[in-house]
Amino acid sequence: MQEIDTLIEAGWIIPVEPANTVFTDYAIAIDKGRIVEILAAPDAAIKYKGNQHHRYPGHVLLPGFVNTHTHASMSLLRGLADDMPLMQWLQEHIWPAESQHVNEEFVHDGTRLAMAEMLRCGTTCFNDMYFFPDVTARLAREAGMRATVGLIVLDFPTIWASHADEYIEKGLAVNDHYRDDTLVTTAFAPHAPYTVSDGTLLHVQTLVNELEIPIHIHLHETADEIQQSIEQYGVRPIQRLSELGLLTPNLVAVHMTQLLDEEIETIAENAVNVVHCPESNLKLASGFCPLSRLTQAGINVALGTDGAASNNDLDMLSEMRTAALLAKTVANDARALDAMKAIELATLNGARALGLDAEIGSLVAGKSADMIAIDLASIETQPVYHPESHIVYASSRDKVTDVWINGEHLLNQRELTRLDQKEILEKAHSWQQRIRTK
Repeated sequence: MQEIDTLIEAGWIIPVEPANTVFTDYAIAIDKGRIVEILAAPDAAIKYKGNQHHRYPGHVLLPGFVNTHTHASMSLLRGLADDMPLMQWLQEHIWPAESQHVNEEFVHDGTRLAMAEMLRCGTTCFNDMYFFPDVTARLAREAGMRATVGLIVLDFPTIWASHADEYIEKGLAVNDHYRDDTLVTTAFAPHAPYTVSDGTLLHVQTLVNELEIPIHIHLHETADEIQQSIEQYGVRPIQRLSELGLLTPNLVAVHMTQLLDEEIETIAENAVNVVHCPESNLKLASGFCPLSRLTQAGINVALGTDGAASNNDLDMLSEMRTAALLAKTVANDARALDAMKAIELATLNGARALGLDAEIGSLVAGKSADMIAIDLASIETQPVYHPESHIVYASSRDKVTDVWINGEHLLNQRELTRLDQKEILEKAHSWQQRIRTK
Protein backbone atom coordinates (compact mmCIF):
# COMPACT_ATOMS: atom_id res chain seq x y z
CA MET A 1 0.00 0.00 0.00
CA GLN A 2 1.39 3.38 -1.06
CA GLU A 3 1.45 6.12 1.57
CA ILE A 4 0.30 9.54 0.34
CA ASP A 5 -0.66 12.86 1.88
CA THR A 6 -4.39 12.81 1.17
CA LEU A 7 -7.03 10.41 -0.13
CA ILE A 8 -10.48 11.79 -0.87
CA GLU A 9 -13.51 9.68 -1.71
CA ALA A 10 -16.61 11.27 -3.18
CA GLY A 11 -20.02 10.37 -4.52
CA TRP A 12 -19.03 11.90 -7.85
CA ILE A 13 -15.93 13.38 -9.47
CA ILE A 14 -16.17 15.67 -12.50
CA PRO A 15 -12.60 15.92 -13.81
CA VAL A 16 -13.46 18.26 -16.78
CA GLU A 17 -10.85 16.32 -18.74
CA PRO A 18 -11.87 14.03 -20.37
CA ALA A 19 -14.83 16.17 -21.40
CA ASN A 20 -18.37 15.13 -20.44
CA THR A 21 -17.10 12.67 -17.82
CA VAL A 22 -18.62 11.91 -14.42
CA PHE A 23 -17.06 9.30 -12.16
CA THR A 24 -19.38 7.74 -9.56
CA ASP A 25 -18.02 6.50 -6.21
CA TYR A 26 -14.46 7.40 -7.07
CA ALA A 27 -11.44 8.68 -5.15
CA ILE A 28 -8.58 11.04 -5.80
CA ALA A 29 -5.08 10.43 -4.45
CA ILE A 30 -2.93 13.50 -3.67
CA ASP A 31 0.71 13.73 -2.68
CA LYS A 32 3.03 16.73 -2.37
CA GLY A 33 0.32 19.01 -3.66
CA ARG A 34 -0.29 17.09 -6.87
CA ILE A 35 -2.86 14.65 -8.15
CA VAL A 36 -1.42 11.14 -8.22
CA GLU A 37 -4.40 9.18 -9.54
CA ILE A 38 -8.18 9.16 -9.87
CA LEU A 39 -9.67 5.70 -9.47
CA ALA A 40 -12.62 3.74 -8.14
CA ALA A 41 -12.97 4.15 -4.37
CA PRO A 42 -12.69 0.40 -3.57
CA ASP A 43 -9.47 0.20 -5.59
CA ALA A 44 -8.11 3.34 -3.93
CA ALA A 45 -8.70 1.85 -0.47
CA ILE A 46 -6.49 -1.09 -1.43
CA LYS A 47 -3.78 0.88 -3.24
CA TYR A 48 -3.33 4.03 -1.11
CA LYS A 49 -3.04 4.98 2.53
CA GLY A 50 -3.68 8.67 3.04
CA ASN A 51 -2.25 10.51 6.02
CA GLN A 52 -5.54 12.34 5.71
CA HIS A 53 -8.57 10.42 4.48
CA HIS A 54 -11.77 12.31 3.64
CA ARG A 55 -15.08 10.74 2.68
CA TYR A 56 -17.79 12.78 0.97
CA PRO A 57 -20.48 10.34 -0.16
CA GLY A 58 -23.00 13.10 -0.94
CA HIS A 59 -20.55 15.49 -2.56
CA VAL A 60 -19.18 16.11 -6.02
CA LEU A 61 -15.48 16.92 -6.47
CA LEU A 62 -14.41 19.13 -9.36
CA PRO A 63 -11.59 21.54 -10.24
CA GLY A 64 -11.58 24.84 -8.39
CA PHE A 65 -13.15 27.73 -10.26
CA VAL A 66 -10.94 30.19 -12.13
CA ASN A 67 -12.42 33.67 -11.79
CA THR A 68 -10.85 35.18 -14.89
CA HIS A 69 -11.75 38.84 -14.25
CA THR A 70 -11.79 40.55 -10.87
CA HIS A 71 -11.05 43.85 -9.17
CA ALA A 72 -10.61 42.17 -5.81
CA SER A 73 -10.20 45.08 -3.42
CA MET A 74 -13.28 46.81 -4.83
CA SER A 75 -15.21 44.43 -2.60
CA LEU A 76 -15.10 47.31 -0.11
CA LEU A 77 -17.28 49.30 -2.54
CA ARG A 78 -19.93 46.58 -2.80
CA GLY A 79 -23.37 48.19 -3.08
CA LEU A 80 -22.00 51.73 -2.92
CA ALA A 81 -23.67 52.72 -6.20
CA ASP A 82 -26.21 50.60 -8.05
CA ASP A 83 -28.77 50.69 -10.85
CA MET A 84 -27.10 53.03 -13.32
CA PRO A 85 -25.18 52.72 -16.62
CA LEU A 86 -21.43 52.05 -16.68
CA MET A 87 -20.02 55.52 -17.40
CA GLN A 88 -22.32 57.26 -14.92
CA TRP A 89 -21.48 54.58 -12.34
CA LEU A 90 -17.75 55.06 -12.97
CA GLN A 91 -17.50 58.82 -13.40
CA GLU A 92 -19.97 59.97 -10.75
CA HIS A 93 -19.51 57.35 -8.04
CA ILE A 94 -16.68 54.80 -8.32
CA TRP A 95 -13.83 57.01 -9.55
CA PRO A 96 -14.59 59.74 -6.97
CA ALA A 97 -14.77 57.14 -4.19
CA GLU A 98 -11.49 55.62 -5.34
CA SER A 99 -9.78 59.01 -5.44
CA GLN A 100 -10.82 59.60 -1.81
CA HIS A 101 -10.19 56.19 -0.31
CA VAL A 102 -7.92 53.92 -2.35
CA ASN A 103 -4.50 53.40 -0.81
CA GLU A 104 -2.37 50.46 0.23
CA GLU A 105 -4.54 49.80 3.30
CA PHE A 106 -7.72 49.78 1.18
CA VAL A 107 -6.23 47.26 -1.25
CA HIS A 108 -4.94 45.11 1.62
CA ASP A 109 -8.27 44.90 3.45
CA GLY A 110 -10.43 44.70 0.31
CA THR A 111 -8.35 41.93 -1.24
CA ARG A 112 -8.50 39.84 1.92
CA LEU A 113 -12.28 40.26 2.00
CA ALA A 114 -12.49 39.22 -1.67
CA MET A 115 -10.25 36.18 -1.23
CA ALA A 116 -12.27 34.98 1.75
CA GLU A 117 -15.46 35.31 -0.30
CA MET A 118 -13.96 33.62 -3.34
CA LEU A 119 -12.64 30.66 -1.36
CA ARG A 120 -16.06 30.20 0.24
CA CYS A 121 -17.54 30.26 -3.28
CA GLY A 122 -15.14 27.62 -4.63
CA THR A 123 -12.72 29.88 -6.50
CA THR A 124 -9.12 28.71 -6.30
CA CYS A 125 -7.56 31.11 -8.84
CA PHE A 126 -8.41 34.72 -9.71
CA ASN A 127 -7.19 37.09 -12.41
CA ASP A 128 -7.05 40.57 -10.93
CA MET A 129 -6.78 44.12 -12.24
CA TYR A 130 -6.29 46.91 -9.73
CA PHE A 131 -3.85 49.30 -8.07
CA PHE A 132 -1.07 48.06 -5.76
CA PRO A 133 -0.67 44.68 -7.50
CA ASP A 134 2.33 44.06 -5.25
CA VAL A 135 -0.03 44.02 -2.25
CA THR A 136 -2.50 41.69 -3.98
CA ALA A 137 0.30 39.32 -4.94
CA ARG A 138 1.69 39.22 -1.40
CA LEU A 139 -1.73 38.59 0.13
CA ALA A 140 -2.53 35.81 -2.32
CA ARG A 141 0.75 34.13 -1.49
CA GLU A 142 0.08 34.49 2.26
CA ALA A 143 -3.44 33.07 1.86
CA GLY A 144 -2.20 30.12 -0.20
CA MET A 145 -4.43 31.23 -3.07
CA ARG A 146 -3.55 31.12 -6.74
CA ALA A 147 -3.65 34.46 -8.56
CA THR A 148 -2.69 36.15 -11.79
CA VAL A 149 -1.96 39.70 -10.74
CA GLY A 150 -2.61 42.44 -13.27
CA LEU A 151 0.17 44.98 -13.77
CA ILE A 152 -2.23 47.85 -14.33
CA VAL A 153 -1.39 50.52 -16.92
CA LEU A 154 -3.13 53.86 -17.47
CA ASP A 155 -2.21 57.13 -19.14
CA PHE A 156 -3.33 59.32 -16.25
CA PRO A 157 -2.07 59.66 -12.67
CA THR A 158 -3.47 57.67 -9.75
CA ILE A 159 -2.23 56.83 -6.31
CA TRP A 160 -0.26 53.90 -7.80
CA ALA A 161 1.65 55.82 -10.50
CA SER A 162 1.80 59.23 -12.14
CA HIS A 163 2.29 58.29 -15.81
CA ALA A 164 2.39 55.28 -18.13
CA ASP A 165 6.12 54.68 -17.83
CA GLU A 166 5.91 54.58 -14.05
CA TYR A 167 3.01 52.09 -14.19
CA ILE A 168 5.10 49.88 -16.44
CA GLU A 169 8.25 50.26 -14.35
CA LYS A 170 6.41 49.31 -11.16
CA GLY A 171 4.68 46.43 -12.94
CA LEU A 172 7.97 45.03 -14.16
CA ALA A 173 9.27 45.06 -10.58
CA VAL A 174 6.26 43.00 -9.45
CA ASN A 175 6.77 40.60 -12.36
CA ASP A 176 10.46 40.16 -11.50
CA HIS A 177 9.64 39.45 -7.85
CA TYR A 178 7.12 36.69 -8.67
CA ARG A 179 8.72 35.34 -11.83
CA ASP A 180 9.34 31.88 -10.36
CA ASP A 181 6.49 31.77 -7.84
CA THR A 182 4.36 28.61 -7.80
CA LEU A 183 1.11 30.41 -6.91
CA VAL A 184 1.39 33.98 -8.22
CA THR A 185 1.76 34.84 -11.90
CA THR A 186 1.40 38.18 -13.67
CA ALA A 187 -0.28 39.76 -16.67
CA PHE A 188 -0.01 43.26 -18.06
CA ALA A 189 -3.33 44.99 -17.52
CA PRO A 190 -3.87 48.11 -19.61
CA HIS A 191 -7.26 49.20 -18.31
CA ALA A 192 -9.13 49.78 -21.60
CA PRO A 193 -8.58 51.25 -25.07
CA TYR A 194 -10.20 54.52 -23.95
CA THR A 195 -7.74 55.01 -21.06
CA VAL A 196 -4.50 53.91 -22.77
CA SER A 197 -2.80 55.52 -25.76
CA ASP A 198 -1.37 53.82 -28.84
CA GLY A 199 2.21 54.38 -27.71
CA THR A 200 1.57 52.81 -24.31
CA LEU A 201 -0.22 49.83 -25.85
CA LEU A 202 2.70 49.26 -28.24
CA HIS A 203 5.15 49.42 -25.31
CA VAL A 204 3.09 46.88 -23.37
CA GLN A 205 2.89 44.54 -26.35
CA THR A 206 6.67 44.65 -26.78
CA LEU A 207 7.16 43.69 -23.14
CA VAL A 208 4.54 40.94 -23.35
CA ASN A 209 6.37 39.41 -26.29
CA GLU A 210 9.58 39.40 -24.24
CA LEU A 211 8.08 38.12 -20.99
CA GLU A 212 5.49 35.75 -22.49
CA ILE A 213 2.72 36.79 -20.11
CA PRO A 214 -0.91 37.66 -20.93
CA ILE A 215 -2.49 41.06 -21.57
CA HIS A 216 -5.68 41.57 -19.56
CA ILE A 217 -7.93 44.39 -20.89
CA HIS A 218 -11.53 45.58 -20.91
CA LEU A 219 -12.66 45.54 -24.54
CA HIS A 220 -15.91 46.29 -26.40
CA GLU A 221 -17.78 46.59 -23.10
CA THR A 222 -20.38 49.17 -24.12
CA ALA A 223 -21.78 50.88 -27.21
CA ASP A 224 -20.47 54.18 -25.85
CA GLU A 225 -16.91 52.80 -25.88
CA ILE A 226 -17.29 51.92 -29.56
CA GLN A 227 -18.62 55.38 -30.45
CA GLN A 228 -15.81 57.12 -28.55
CA SER A 229 -13.22 55.06 -30.42
CA ILE A 230 -14.74 55.87 -33.80
CA GLU A 231 -14.78 59.58 -32.96
CA GLN A 232 -11.21 59.64 -31.61
CA TYR A 233 -9.41 57.06 -33.77
CA GLY A 234 -11.73 56.56 -36.74
CA VAL A 235 -12.05 52.83 -36.08
CA ARG A 236 -13.68 50.45 -33.60
CA PRO A 237 -11.44 49.31 -30.69
CA ILE A 238 -10.81 45.79 -32.03
CA GLN A 239 -9.59 47.18 -35.35
CA ARG A 240 -7.37 49.64 -33.50
CA LEU A 241 -5.83 46.84 -31.40
CA SER A 242 -5.42 44.76 -34.53
CA GLU A 243 -3.51 47.55 -36.27
CA LEU A 244 -1.29 47.84 -33.18
CA GLY A 245 -0.56 44.09 -33.20
CA LEU A 246 -2.27 43.31 -29.89
CA LEU A 247 -4.65 40.64 -31.19
CA THR A 248 -2.67 37.54 -30.22
CA PRO A 249 -3.21 34.37 -28.14
CA ASN A 250 -1.81 36.34 -25.17
CA LEU A 251 -4.75 38.74 -25.18
CA VAL A 252 -7.46 38.22 -22.55
CA ALA A 253 -10.34 40.44 -23.69
CA VAL A 254 -13.01 41.09 -21.06
CA HIS A 255 -16.73 41.71 -21.68
CA MET A 256 -16.94 41.78 -25.52
CA THR A 257 -20.63 42.65 -25.63
CA GLN A 258 -20.49 44.71 -28.85
CA LEU A 259 -19.25 42.44 -31.64
CA LEU A 260 -19.78 42.35 -35.39
CA ASP A 261 -19.56 39.06 -37.30
CA GLU A 262 -16.28 40.12 -38.90
CA GLU A 263 -14.84 40.97 -35.47
CA ILE A 264 -15.67 37.49 -34.22
CA GLU A 265 -13.85 36.08 -37.23
CA THR A 266 -10.85 38.29 -36.49
CA ILE A 267 -10.51 37.30 -32.84
CA ALA A 268 -10.98 33.63 -33.79
CA GLU A 269 -8.23 33.87 -36.43
CA ASN A 270 -5.89 35.42 -33.86
CA ALA A 271 -6.82 32.98 -31.04
CA VAL A 272 -7.79 35.81 -28.68
CA ASN A 273 -9.27 34.72 -25.34
CA VAL A 274 -12.61 36.19 -24.23
CA VAL A 275 -13.82 36.58 -20.64
CA HIS A 276 -17.60 36.64 -20.25
CA CYS A 277 -18.97 38.56 -17.24
CA PRO A 278 -22.73 38.06 -17.65
CA GLU A 279 -24.01 39.38 -14.32
CA SER A 280 -21.98 42.59 -14.35
CA ASN A 281 -22.95 43.20 -17.97
CA LEU A 282 -26.62 42.65 -17.16
CA LYS A 283 -26.56 44.86 -14.07
CA LEU A 284 -24.89 47.75 -15.93
CA ALA A 285 -26.99 47.12 -19.07
CA SER A 286 -23.77 46.96 -21.08
CA GLY A 287 -25.05 44.41 -23.58
CA PHE A 288 -24.88 40.69 -24.31
CA CYS A 289 -21.70 38.78 -25.07
CA PRO A 290 -22.60 36.48 -28.01
CA LEU A 291 -21.30 33.38 -26.25
CA SER A 292 -22.74 30.79 -28.62
CA ARG A 293 -21.34 32.51 -31.70
CA LEU A 294 -17.93 32.81 -30.04
CA THR A 295 -17.72 29.14 -29.05
CA GLN A 296 -18.98 28.04 -32.47
CA ALA A 297 -16.10 30.03 -33.97
CA GLY A 298 -13.67 28.05 -31.80
CA ILE A 299 -12.81 30.93 -29.46
CA ASN A 300 -11.75 30.11 -25.91
CA VAL A 301 -14.31 31.75 -23.61
CA ALA A 302 -13.72 31.93 -19.87
CA LEU A 303 -15.90 33.26 -17.07
CA GLY A 304 -15.42 36.13 -14.64
CA THR A 305 -17.47 37.96 -12.04
CA ASP A 306 -15.97 41.44 -12.49
CA GLY A 307 -15.64 43.35 -9.22
CA ALA A 308 -18.08 43.19 -6.32
CA ALA A 309 -18.83 46.88 -6.86
CA SER A 310 -20.64 46.07 -10.10
CA ASN A 311 -21.88 42.51 -9.68
CA ASN A 312 -22.32 42.57 -6.52
CA ASP A 313 -20.73 39.24 -5.58
CA LEU A 314 -17.79 37.04 -6.56
CA ASP A 315 -19.88 33.89 -6.88
CA MET A 316 -18.83 31.71 -9.82
CA LEU A 317 -21.68 29.25 -9.29
CA SER A 318 -24.16 32.06 -9.81
CA GLU A 319 -22.14 33.29 -12.78
CA MET A 320 -22.28 29.85 -14.42
CA ARG A 321 -26.03 29.66 -14.04
CA THR A 322 -26.55 33.15 -15.45
CA ALA A 323 -24.17 32.45 -18.34
CA ALA A 324 -26.00 29.24 -19.25
CA LEU A 325 -29.47 30.78 -19.08
CA LEU A 326 -28.46 33.94 -20.90
CA ALA A 327 -26.69 32.05 -23.67
CA LYS A 328 -29.84 30.06 -24.39
CA THR A 329 -31.97 33.20 -24.64
CA VAL A 330 -29.51 35.22 -26.74
CA ALA A 331 -29.03 32.32 -29.18
CA ASN A 332 -32.69 31.28 -29.01
CA ASP A 333 -31.39 27.77 -28.51
CA ALA A 334 -31.74 25.70 -25.32
CA ARG A 335 -28.58 23.81 -26.31
CA ALA A 336 -26.40 26.93 -26.60
CA LEU A 337 -24.52 26.27 -23.33
CA ASP A 338 -25.09 23.02 -21.48
CA ALA A 339 -24.10 22.36 -17.88
CA MET A 340 -20.85 20.58 -18.66
CA LYS A 341 -19.73 23.36 -20.97
CA ALA A 342 -20.62 25.96 -18.33
CA ILE A 343 -18.36 24.15 -15.85
CA GLU A 344 -15.60 24.11 -18.45
CA LEU A 345 -15.92 27.90 -18.90
CA ALA A 346 -15.48 28.34 -15.15
CA THR A 347 -12.48 26.01 -14.84
CA LEU A 348 -10.35 24.81 -17.74
CA ASN A 349 -11.13 27.67 -20.12
CA GLY A 350 -10.07 30.19 -17.51
CA ALA A 351 -6.84 28.29 -16.96
CA ARG A 352 -6.23 28.29 -20.73
CA ALA A 353 -6.78 32.03 -20.98
CA LEU A 354 -4.16 32.62 -18.28
CA GLY A 355 -1.69 30.08 -19.69
CA LEU A 356 -2.12 27.87 -16.63
CA ASP A 357 -3.92 24.89 -18.17
CA ALA A 358 -0.89 22.62 -17.78
CA GLU A 359 -1.14 23.21 -14.04
CA ILE A 360 -4.82 23.70 -13.16
CA GLY A 361 -8.34 23.70 -14.59
CA SER A 362 -8.98 19.96 -14.61
CA LEU A 363 -8.43 16.99 -12.33
CA VAL A 364 -5.71 15.05 -14.13
CA ALA A 365 -2.78 13.09 -12.73
CA GLY A 366 0.26 15.33 -12.47
CA LYS A 367 -1.65 18.61 -12.14
CA SER A 368 -1.85 20.67 -8.96
CA ALA A 369 -4.53 19.53 -6.55
CA ASP A 370 -6.72 22.63 -6.85
CA MET A 371 -10.24 21.36 -6.28
CA ILE A 372 -13.50 21.84 -4.45
CA ALA A 373 -16.24 19.74 -2.87
CA ILE A 374 -19.89 20.71 -3.33
CA ASP A 375 -22.59 19.12 -1.16
CA LEU A 376 -25.50 17.71 -3.17
CA ALA A 377 -27.08 15.82 -0.27
CA SER A 378 -29.46 18.54 0.88
CA ILE A 379 -33.16 19.00 0.15
CA GLU A 380 -32.43 21.65 -2.49
CA THR A 381 -30.39 19.27 -4.65
CA GLN A 382 -32.27 15.99 -4.39
CA PRO A 383 -32.69 13.68 -6.18
CA VAL A 384 -29.45 13.64 -8.19
CA TYR A 385 -29.74 12.37 -11.74
CA HIS A 386 -26.93 14.43 -13.23
CA PRO A 387 -24.57 16.12 -10.75
CA GLU A 388 -23.27 18.55 -13.37
CA SER A 389 -26.83 19.82 -13.85
CA HIS A 390 -27.25 20.47 -10.13
CA ILE A 391 -23.94 22.35 -9.94
CA VAL A 392 -25.08 24.81 -12.61
CA TYR A 393 -28.84 24.99 -12.15
CA ALA A 394 -29.64 24.06 -8.54
CA SER A 395 -26.63 24.54 -6.27
CA SER A 396 -25.43 27.69 -4.50
CA ARG A 397 -22.21 28.93 -2.97
CA ASP A 398 -23.18 27.87 0.55
CA LYS A 399 -22.98 24.26 -0.71
CA VAL A 400 -19.22 24.60 -1.28
CA THR A 401 -17.93 22.87 1.83
CA ASP A 402 -14.24 22.27 1.13
CA VAL A 403 -11.49 23.80 -1.00
CA TRP A 404 -7.93 22.63 -1.64
CA ILE A 405 -5.15 24.53 -3.42
CA ASN A 406 -1.89 22.71 -4.08
CA GLY A 407 -3.37 19.99 -1.88
CA GLU A 408 -3.72 22.34 1.10
CA HIS A 409 -7.12 22.35 2.79
CA LEU A 410 -7.99 26.09 2.75
CA LEU A 411 -11.73 25.70 3.37
CA ASN A 412 -12.67 22.88 5.73
CA GLN A 413 -16.41 22.35 6.24
CA ARG A 414 -17.07 26.03 5.40
CA GLU A 415 -14.32 27.25 7.78
CA LEU A 416 -11.35 29.18 6.39
CA THR A 417 -8.09 27.68 7.60
CA ARG A 418 -5.64 30.50 6.84
CA LEU A 419 -7.68 33.69 6.65
CA ASP A 420 -9.07 35.23 9.86
CA GLN A 421 -12.78 35.67 9.18
CA LYS A 422 -13.45 37.77 12.30
CA GLU A 423 -10.67 40.22 11.50
CA ILE A 424 -11.76 40.51 7.86
CA LEU A 425 -15.33 41.34 8.90
CA GLU A 426 -14.15 43.92 11.41
CA LYS A 427 -12.04 45.63 8.73
CA ALA A 428 -14.97 45.61 6.27
CA HIS A 429 -17.22 47.26 8.86
CA SER A 430 -14.56 49.86 9.62
CA TRP A 431 -14.28 50.76 5.92
CA GLN A 432 -18.05 50.99 5.62
CA GLN A 433 -18.12 53.59 8.39
CA ARG A 434 -15.23 55.50 6.85
CA ILE A 435 -16.63 55.56 3.31
CA ARG A 436 -20.22 56.25 4.36
CA THR A 437 -19.11 59.26 6.44
CA LYS A 438 -17.58 60.89 3.38
